Amino acid sequence: MSVDVGDKAPEFTLPTYSDQTLSLKDLKGKTVVLYFYPKDMTPGCTTEAGGFRDRMAAFEKAGAVVVGASKDSPKRHDKFKAKHDLNFALLSDEDGALCEAYGVWQLKKFMGREFMGIVRTTFVIDATGVIRNVWRKVRVKNHAEDVLEAVRAL
Repeated sequence: MSVDVGDKAPEFTLPTYSDQTLSLKDLKGKTVVLYFYPKDMTPGCTTEAGGFRDRMAAFEKAGAVVVGASKDSPKRHDKFKAKHDLNFALLSDEDGALCEAYGVWQLKKFMGREFMGIVRTTFVIDATGVIRNVWRKVRVKNHAEDVLEAVRAL
């Protein structure tokens, strides 16, 4: 399954960190930046998270909430958040249901090897729960700034 611009965003309720959960319905009325990334503590994922962290005040001023999602455990998210001083929620999608619902769990190729994994993707969901922007196969450099510009344009 895959979702695209104009679709209703699939609902979720997932653990975050420190034994808390977060639901899309909890964020109703706000613009949500939902970004999927492969793995905590890896170079590209750390750079991407840092980009969002460093622009958090601007996202908040634009009325947006940033939420990251990966298949890492809440405990690993706790460590990632603490190590890199992340100031936004990280969803733990250990069973992959959220990744499947948003169509980001796909066949990937790396160094001649094929495997299933999270394709780095970002969705902007408006205050009514409709997807307004999608970036697929994200390159992390300047990505947070591009997303911020799109949020400001809503």
